[in-house]
Amino acid sequence: MFPTSSADYSFTATIADEAATYSLMTDVAAIIEPGDVITLSGDLGAGKTTFARALIRYLAGDDTIEVPSPTFTLTQTYTLPRFAVVHADLYRLAGSAELTELGFDDAPEDAVTLIEWPDRAAGHLPPDRLDIALTLEPQNGPNARTVRITGYGTFAPKAERILMIRRFLDRSDFGRAERRRIQGDASTRSYERLNRDGATYVLMNSPKRPDGPPVLGGKSYSAIAHLAESVTPFVAMALALRARGFSAPAIFAADREAGLLVIEDLGDELMVKDDPPAPIESRYEMATDLLAELHQETLQDVLPVEPGVTYRLPRYDMDAFLIEAELLLEWFLPKLEVRISGAKRDAYRALWRAALLPITGGSAQTWVLRDFHSPNLLWLPEREGTARIGLLDFQDAVMGPAAYDVASLLQDARVDVPEMMEIGLLSRYTRARRSADAAFDAPAFARAYATLAAQRASKILGIFARLERRDH
Repeated sequence: MFPTSSADYSFTATIADEAATYSLMTDVAAIIEPGDVITLSGDLGAGKTTFARALIRYLAGDDTIEVPSPTFTLTQTYTLPRFAVVHADLYRLAGSAELTELGFDDAPEDAVTLIEWPDRAAGHLPPDRLDIALTLEPQNGPNARTVRITGYGTFAPKAERILMIRRFLDRSDFGRAERRRIQGDASTRSYERLNRDGATYVLMNSPKRPDGPPVLGGKSYSAIAHLAESVTPFVAMALALRARGFSAPAIFAADREAGLLVIEDLGDELMVKDDPPAPIESRYEMATDLLAELHQETLQDVLPVEPGVTYRLPRYDMDAFLIEAELLLEWFLPKLEVRISGAKRDAYRALWRAALLPITGGSAQTWVLRDFHSPNLLWLPEREGTARIGLLDFQDAVMGPAAYDVASLLQDARVDVPEMMEIGLLSRYTRARRSADAAFDAPAFARAYATLAAQRASKILGIFARLERRDH
């Protein structure tokens, strides 16, 4: 594959057989999101419908699903696990004026649309789309084709990402692995499970995110809140945690500049059961023990990444705590259609500053993994002790108060931890800390726990409102 220069972004691939076509299809499937428009261009027999059929079956997770050509029905809609797909064939259209008769306006919201013969809709296609143009190459074999993939508008970086990921997988010996997208988190990262020779791995696709506009003192929100903007913090923390016997994923391949990692697959056995999810107490006990074990250690803030490269964990300082707490004012109150005066905003900040000062002003600092709660913890029954807790999503780790991660776990935003269980687990943590250090100040820890639980709840209310209102 090689890119070609364009105002948008294009690259060309030569595929020799059905396996190569399938591989390219999975490359494309990895970047598809609800609402995307994908056009399929090429002569009769070039393989447009074959490509669309393979893509729909792949997204459905069912190779047996019927996917007839929509040449005569013009459109066919499929309700799939992540989103609906509308498959359209415009070959029989006499002109773009007939587009209104196809019923695109009635398609499910956020459906992905696949359009064959997009030239019939010239002037009516969205500016942001992915075009896949197939050309037969009979001189190279009956199944050989040249495929030109072009990302228009906002799809340009997605097209570039397709090529970047393919090159990364090929050079790291995962190019022939089967790929299947798995559920990610509420971030710009995405994940795929790779299956190679019967063993599974996870591809983390985490492009560098822009710093964002300045919001305070010339700094962006992510800079003030110390959010990771590359995969380097993840690599540093994974190595550091594993060096201490904790079950962070091993890293098998890395391109830190591109934001691509192949990491250990820790499985999908959760810390919760039932629907709505309820905590499994024995597993929460082990997670509590892990934190007590971690917090007993003297931990450094400068971590090795690779020879000659280190990463310094930022300090969870007052500015970071305050800007997180203010998310409640910025996003949650507007959701409730509540407006407050500048004086009340100042009072809110002052109250938080007073509450947080005893916590941030102290000298006792440890690794705060920061999202130590049920979605980011996996159960590994084949391991021993606290290594049975698989750790994920720690790239935003900072140096800060030990109570933060304990509050994240026991006042989980997504799981109702019963009050008596919370008290029991908090006592379990306190006993472990006192057993290791007679000077452990349990009352001060309890105050910090309550304060940080409230700060985290304020932040999460704002984040969830922002995910809904801004990020849809």
